[in-house]
Amino acid sequence: MSTDAIRAARAYLLRVAEPPAPALWVFVAEYGPVEAAWRVRAGDVPDRVAAETAARRELDLAERDLDEGAAQGARLVVPEDDEWPAWPLLSMEVAMGRGVDTMAPPLALWVRGEVPLDDVLVSAVAIVGARAATDYGETTAAEFAYELTLAETTVVSGAAYGIDGAAHRGVLAAGGATVAVLGCGLDAGYPAGHVGLLNRVAKRGAVVSEYPPGTQPARHRFLVRNRLIAALTAGTVVVEAGRRSGARNTATTAGVLGKVVMAVPGPVTSALSVGCHHLVRDAQATLVSSATDVMETVGRLGTGLAPRQDGPRRRTDGLDAEPLRVFEALPARGGRSPEQIATEAGVSLPRVRAVLPALELDGLAERCDAGWRQGRRRGTGA
Repeated sequence: MSTDAIRAARAYLLRVAEPPAPALWVFVAEYGPVEAAWRVRAGDVPDRVAAETAARRELDLAERDLDEGAAQGARLVVPEDDEWPAWPLLSMEVAMGRGVDTMAPPLALWVRGEVPLDDVLVSAVAIVGARAATDYGETTAAEFAYELTLAETTVVSGAAYGIDGAAHRGVLAAGGATVAVLGCGLDAGYPAGHVGLLNRVAKRGAVVSEYPPGTQPARHRFLVRNRLIAALTAGTVVVEAGRRSGARNTATTAGVLGKVVMAVPGPVTSALSVGCHHLVRDAQATLVSSATDVMETVGRLGTGLAPRQDGPRRRTDGLDAEPLRVFEALPARGGRSPEQIATEAGVSLPRVRAVLPALELDGLAERCDAGWRQGRRRGTGA
């Protein structure tokens, strides 16, 4: 089956059913996109698929959508493409297998931006939060995003006002790539105040939506969009959120998908931190106060990306137990014989005789007239 035929079929299927469309997704997985599209047009589908597609199945605008998308600098990325982010989206299939129909994966994704989608999402964290954010929240989101970018981690958000916008701007300030996931068509110009920001995001990263060109924003679409933000990332950080909010919805979705959920604490007097505090209190999120906390909490992304801030490195870091005991038995001044060191350290004399030259090579021990002592620290003269 040609790639063009598959892309056209998925473009048609994206428009004929409002996401998420779990029955249609299962139907496409069973028959393939081309045959599934043909059967939907003909009405030759199970009742659940018919219910999801009945209102639009005669609306075949696939060719127009593909042309309009291309004119806007967008492309339709399908599961058959090499750049399809299969690994992060696998969590949605797992959730579907557990009977969580609201987590149905997208049939395809409209993407604006030149970076391959799978590449930019290899190491990704979502930062979400309130639209009517405080200065504290926006500053925190921007700083987290900036530092995560320096640690080669992609930040994903929803391009909304407040926390989302601050996160995207933090990434751009660091010269990195960020991904914005929309709850409307890529050409909707929403939110109006972020059109310029979205253009900058597309130049360095990607703007993504499962809604075809011309789809207008609607509240239910942003809630559906949140499942993609959660699924495309290894973890979600909630910076500010009210008791009931879209950010909390994203956090809940991330938890359902088995992803890491994190929350940033705020003043106990702030209504915009109530949601974060409730997530932590109810053990639905891990408290984080820095980008390093985020990377360590996410786990695999944190390895090697940022050093732990545990204080200065000690001279003896890396020594095994017995060499460490031999070192600690060495006097800073004067000297001790190997026999005295063995007695002090509780280590056998043959083992002490073997360890001392190794410590000497590392600059941790030195011979003197009275025997052995600790090596002098470089640059101290003592």
